[in-house]
Amino acid sequence: EVQLVESGGGLVQTGGSLRLSCAASGITFDDYAIGWFRQAPGKEREGVSCISRGAGSTYYANSVKGRFTISSDNAKNTVYLQMNSLKPEDTAVYYCAAVRGDYLGLSSTWYNYWGQGTLVTVSS
Repeated sequence: EVQLVESGGGLVQTGGSLRLSCAASGITFDDYAIGWFRQAPGKEREGVSCISRGAGSTYYANSVKGRFTISSDNAKNTVYLQMNSLKPEDTAVYYCAAVRGDYLGLSSTWYNYWGQGTLVTVSS
């Protein structure tokens, strides 16, 4: 059974930092790209960042470029999203998702497996 479990969300002030984790099980980690998505109340889900299988490439949405960093620890089957300089508009439920193969992008329809999400709240 494939499981993706997010953690690390919480309440932080504007300008603060959080690191989210996505722990994967039930997949051969090296065969999958991992993406981070978020959904704010009343808004559509949007892609935030993704990392290719083998961690050779990364991609960021313009809204987070320069502030967020995605990385992976293959030994731990875990992908991280380091979020710095947080803004109130970053408030959302953050989800990680996995897609098998060489896809590197933020179109959610490509992703096969999803976690349950972790809430990030940035206060002004």
